[in-house]
Amino acid sequence: MRTDVAIIGAGTAGLAAERSARRAGARTLLIDESFNGTTCANVGCMPSKLLIAAANAADAVRRSAAFGIRAVRAVDGPAVMVRLRAERDAFARATRDEIGRLPNGVAIRGRAHFVDRATLELNDGRRIEAGSVVIATGSCPAVPGSFESIQDRVLTNESLFEIEDLPRSLAVVGAGPLGLELAQALSRLDVSVTVFAEDRKLAGIEDETLVECMSAVFERDFDLHLGVRLRSHRVGHQVCVQWEGESSGERLFDCLLVAAGRPPSLKSLRLEAAGLALDKRGVPVFDRTTLQCGEGAIFIAGDAAADRPVLHEASMEGALAGYNAASYPKVTSTHRSPKFSIMFTDPPLALIGEHSGASLIRGESDYRHQGRARVEARAQGLACIYADRTNARVKGAALFCPGADHLSHLLAWAIEDELDATALLDRPFYHPTFEEGLKPALRQICARVGAASPSSRDEGAASGA
Repeated sequence: MRTDVAIIGAGTAGLAAERSARRAGARTLLIDESFNGTTCANVGCMPSKLLIAAANAADAVRRSAAFGIRAVRAVDGPAVMVRLRAERDAFARATRDEIGRLPNGVAIRGRAHFVDRATLELNDGRRIEAGSVVIATGSCPAVPGSFESIQDRVLTNESLFEIEDLPRSLAVVGAGPLGLELAQALSRLDVSVTVFAEDRKLAGIEDETLVECMSAVFERDFDLHLGVRLRSHRVGHQVCVQWEGESSGERLFDCLLVAAGRPPSLKSLRLEAAGLALDKRGVPVFDRTTLQCGEGAIFIAGDAAADRPVLHEASMEGALAGYNAASYPKVTSTHRSPKFSIMFTDPPLALIGEHSGASLIRGESDYRHQGRARVEARAQGLACIYADRTNARVKGAALFCPGADHLSHLLAWAIEDELDATALLDRPFYHPTFEEGLKPALRQICARVGAASPSSRDEGAASGA
């Protein structure tokens, strides 16, 4: 087979690349083993948020006593999982329907690897000669070999959502965003959860004050052991986990959830045949503004690039990679938005832009005393904003506070528009809202760079802003 652009992988990035290349006038082939839909719909964003939504409903009943409301709380694990799968399957069908609308002959079922820079071979022996190739093979869960002896009791995000009922107890290995989201949700659904991690970071956060705040919040829901090494073995139908390091102990669990990251799915591609330079992780070296690997006609997008593994970036990268693959040898650079990710815990954690460096100063808002958060009995967390120390221009933020999933969009847009703290304080802040909780952090930044502070920026201190 011959084509202008071959795309390997039919997830979010691959589908976006195919659309973009076809709109640019290229003949396309989209190669995938199963065409089963996207990671987001099947095992990622959507089923995890469905589990979190159930957990939030259960927690709302638990918290209702704070408002003088008495309610009976009972978690029906099988019913939780039935709804989760029903809604998840509806999202997955929508992505499969999109694949079904591709022009005839575009979708090619098979597993591809490189023969050379311009030739792919499928597992059934068919070959494809392509003018350009887009690698969009996504990622897969990392399960350490040390868990091989208990593999029938090991869950990942690709198997968790298939269980018929919730376990009574669960060990979570990994304190990244996925591990923390699922740990908190399952704990609020009456699963006894313990989280283990080898390092002392939570969700990759460097800010020690923020990590301390996050630890205190999460330890209300589950046990947390950072800086530990694990050993595990079977005991009947359970798993015995032993840990040592900054703490030590031993406990039996029904299951073990591995949330130790999702490395890119690249091993089967035989990248050496394409002559690509690889980094220490085995990922092709590429230009982030063009998605081009080296100087040739191979491009990479989405989780396969191991750069910004979130859906909106995968979609954007796929579109850019597909366009450049269709236009090659002409390659267009694009502006990349600030890094932006959200962890949907309670409270959420949102990370935007830059968080460290000698050129930055930091402002902090404590949501334990914030007016709207107190009204809703959700008074916890911190909002940290980082700005250029010379001109107070906002460069980044790490928000772990009520409403952070919404507040973070405002700050991401402010960074894109190159606004400084004084300009943001001049914007209207309605009272009482979570948004006005950002004002103390912005005021601190203004004070540290000696920026003017008109009285309008000082309003709200007495009202819990």
